[in-house]
Amino acid sequence: MTILIIAEHDNKSLKEITLNTMTAATQIGGDIDVLVAGENCGSAADAAAAITGVRRVLVADHACYNGQLAENMAALIETLASDYSHIMAPTTTSGKNILPRLAATLDTSYFSDIISVESADTFKRTIYAGNAIETVQTADSIKVMTVRGTAFDLSETNGSATIEALSTVTDLGLSSFVNEELAESERPELTSANIVISGGRGMQNGENFSILEKVADKLGAAVGASRAAVDAGFVPNDMQVGQTGKIVAPDLYIAVGISGAIQHLAGMKDSKVIVAINKDPDAPIFSVADYGLVADLFDAVPELEQAL
Repeated sequence: MTILIIAEHDNKSLKEITLNTMTAATQIGGDIDVLVAGENCGSAADAAAAITGVRRVLVADHACYNGQLAENMAALIETLASDYSHIMAPTTTSGKNILPRLAATLDTSYFSDIISVESADTFKRTIYAGNAIETVQTADSIKVMTVRGTAFDLSETNGSATIEALSTVTDLGLSSFVNEELAESERPELTSANIVISGGRGMQNGENFSILEKVADKLGAAVGASRAAVDAGFVPNDMQVGQTGKIVAPDLYIAVGISGAIQHLAGMKDSKVIVAINKDPDAPIFSVADYGLVADLFDAVPELEQAL
């Protein structure tokens, strides 16, 4: 068996979720290659070569791969696919955009967001917003899947894989990368933070999120939100935690004013310790919380901040 991992990166550095995907690939077994495609992505390729267990890093460095657009990326991977039994990518916006298109062109099955490797052809994934776990098995010669990063540990980075440049350029001319606007914050990024504090509809408005920010600054935490808070316009959607937002699994997750709809629980219930603050004692969030406080958040959170 030979596995190809599609690296998640920003051209300058490798995203941590690639290391989680590497752990999943290691559990399958066999030789593992990593594809780094982008523009001026040499630094990311060097980081990929340092991942323990990687055999080769394949580098496609061309302007047409900037932004990792699905059209050109899928076409590139298709030229490599015959050499691999498994093609894997992290469950990110890019991974979920590229691999379904690739699977269609290869006429093979696509498995999204796997959380467990049972064997080389059998995997587990969540369905129904995390309420059930589905075991899937495939006889396809090329298995295409995305991997939920929070379900696997980080791979170590003490390797020294060889780096090979690809000469193939697959610019289909169907799309082009224009620009990217990223939200900047001094706080940790949601998906990689060890502590996350999130607010829901109970925050009442966006200005009240400053209460959470004060606690976050003392804990070194990231600030998130439920879909209800995002849909209400309290905060931007890059803060959304849940099935249709970001999947997080920090050491500590604090849910404030969040009722705990299924879609939100799907995005955070793998957290190591969950704390819920809600004035409704029957809120579903308490069913997954390790610690629950039935209280008005506008009293409890300032008290917490002062205690810290």
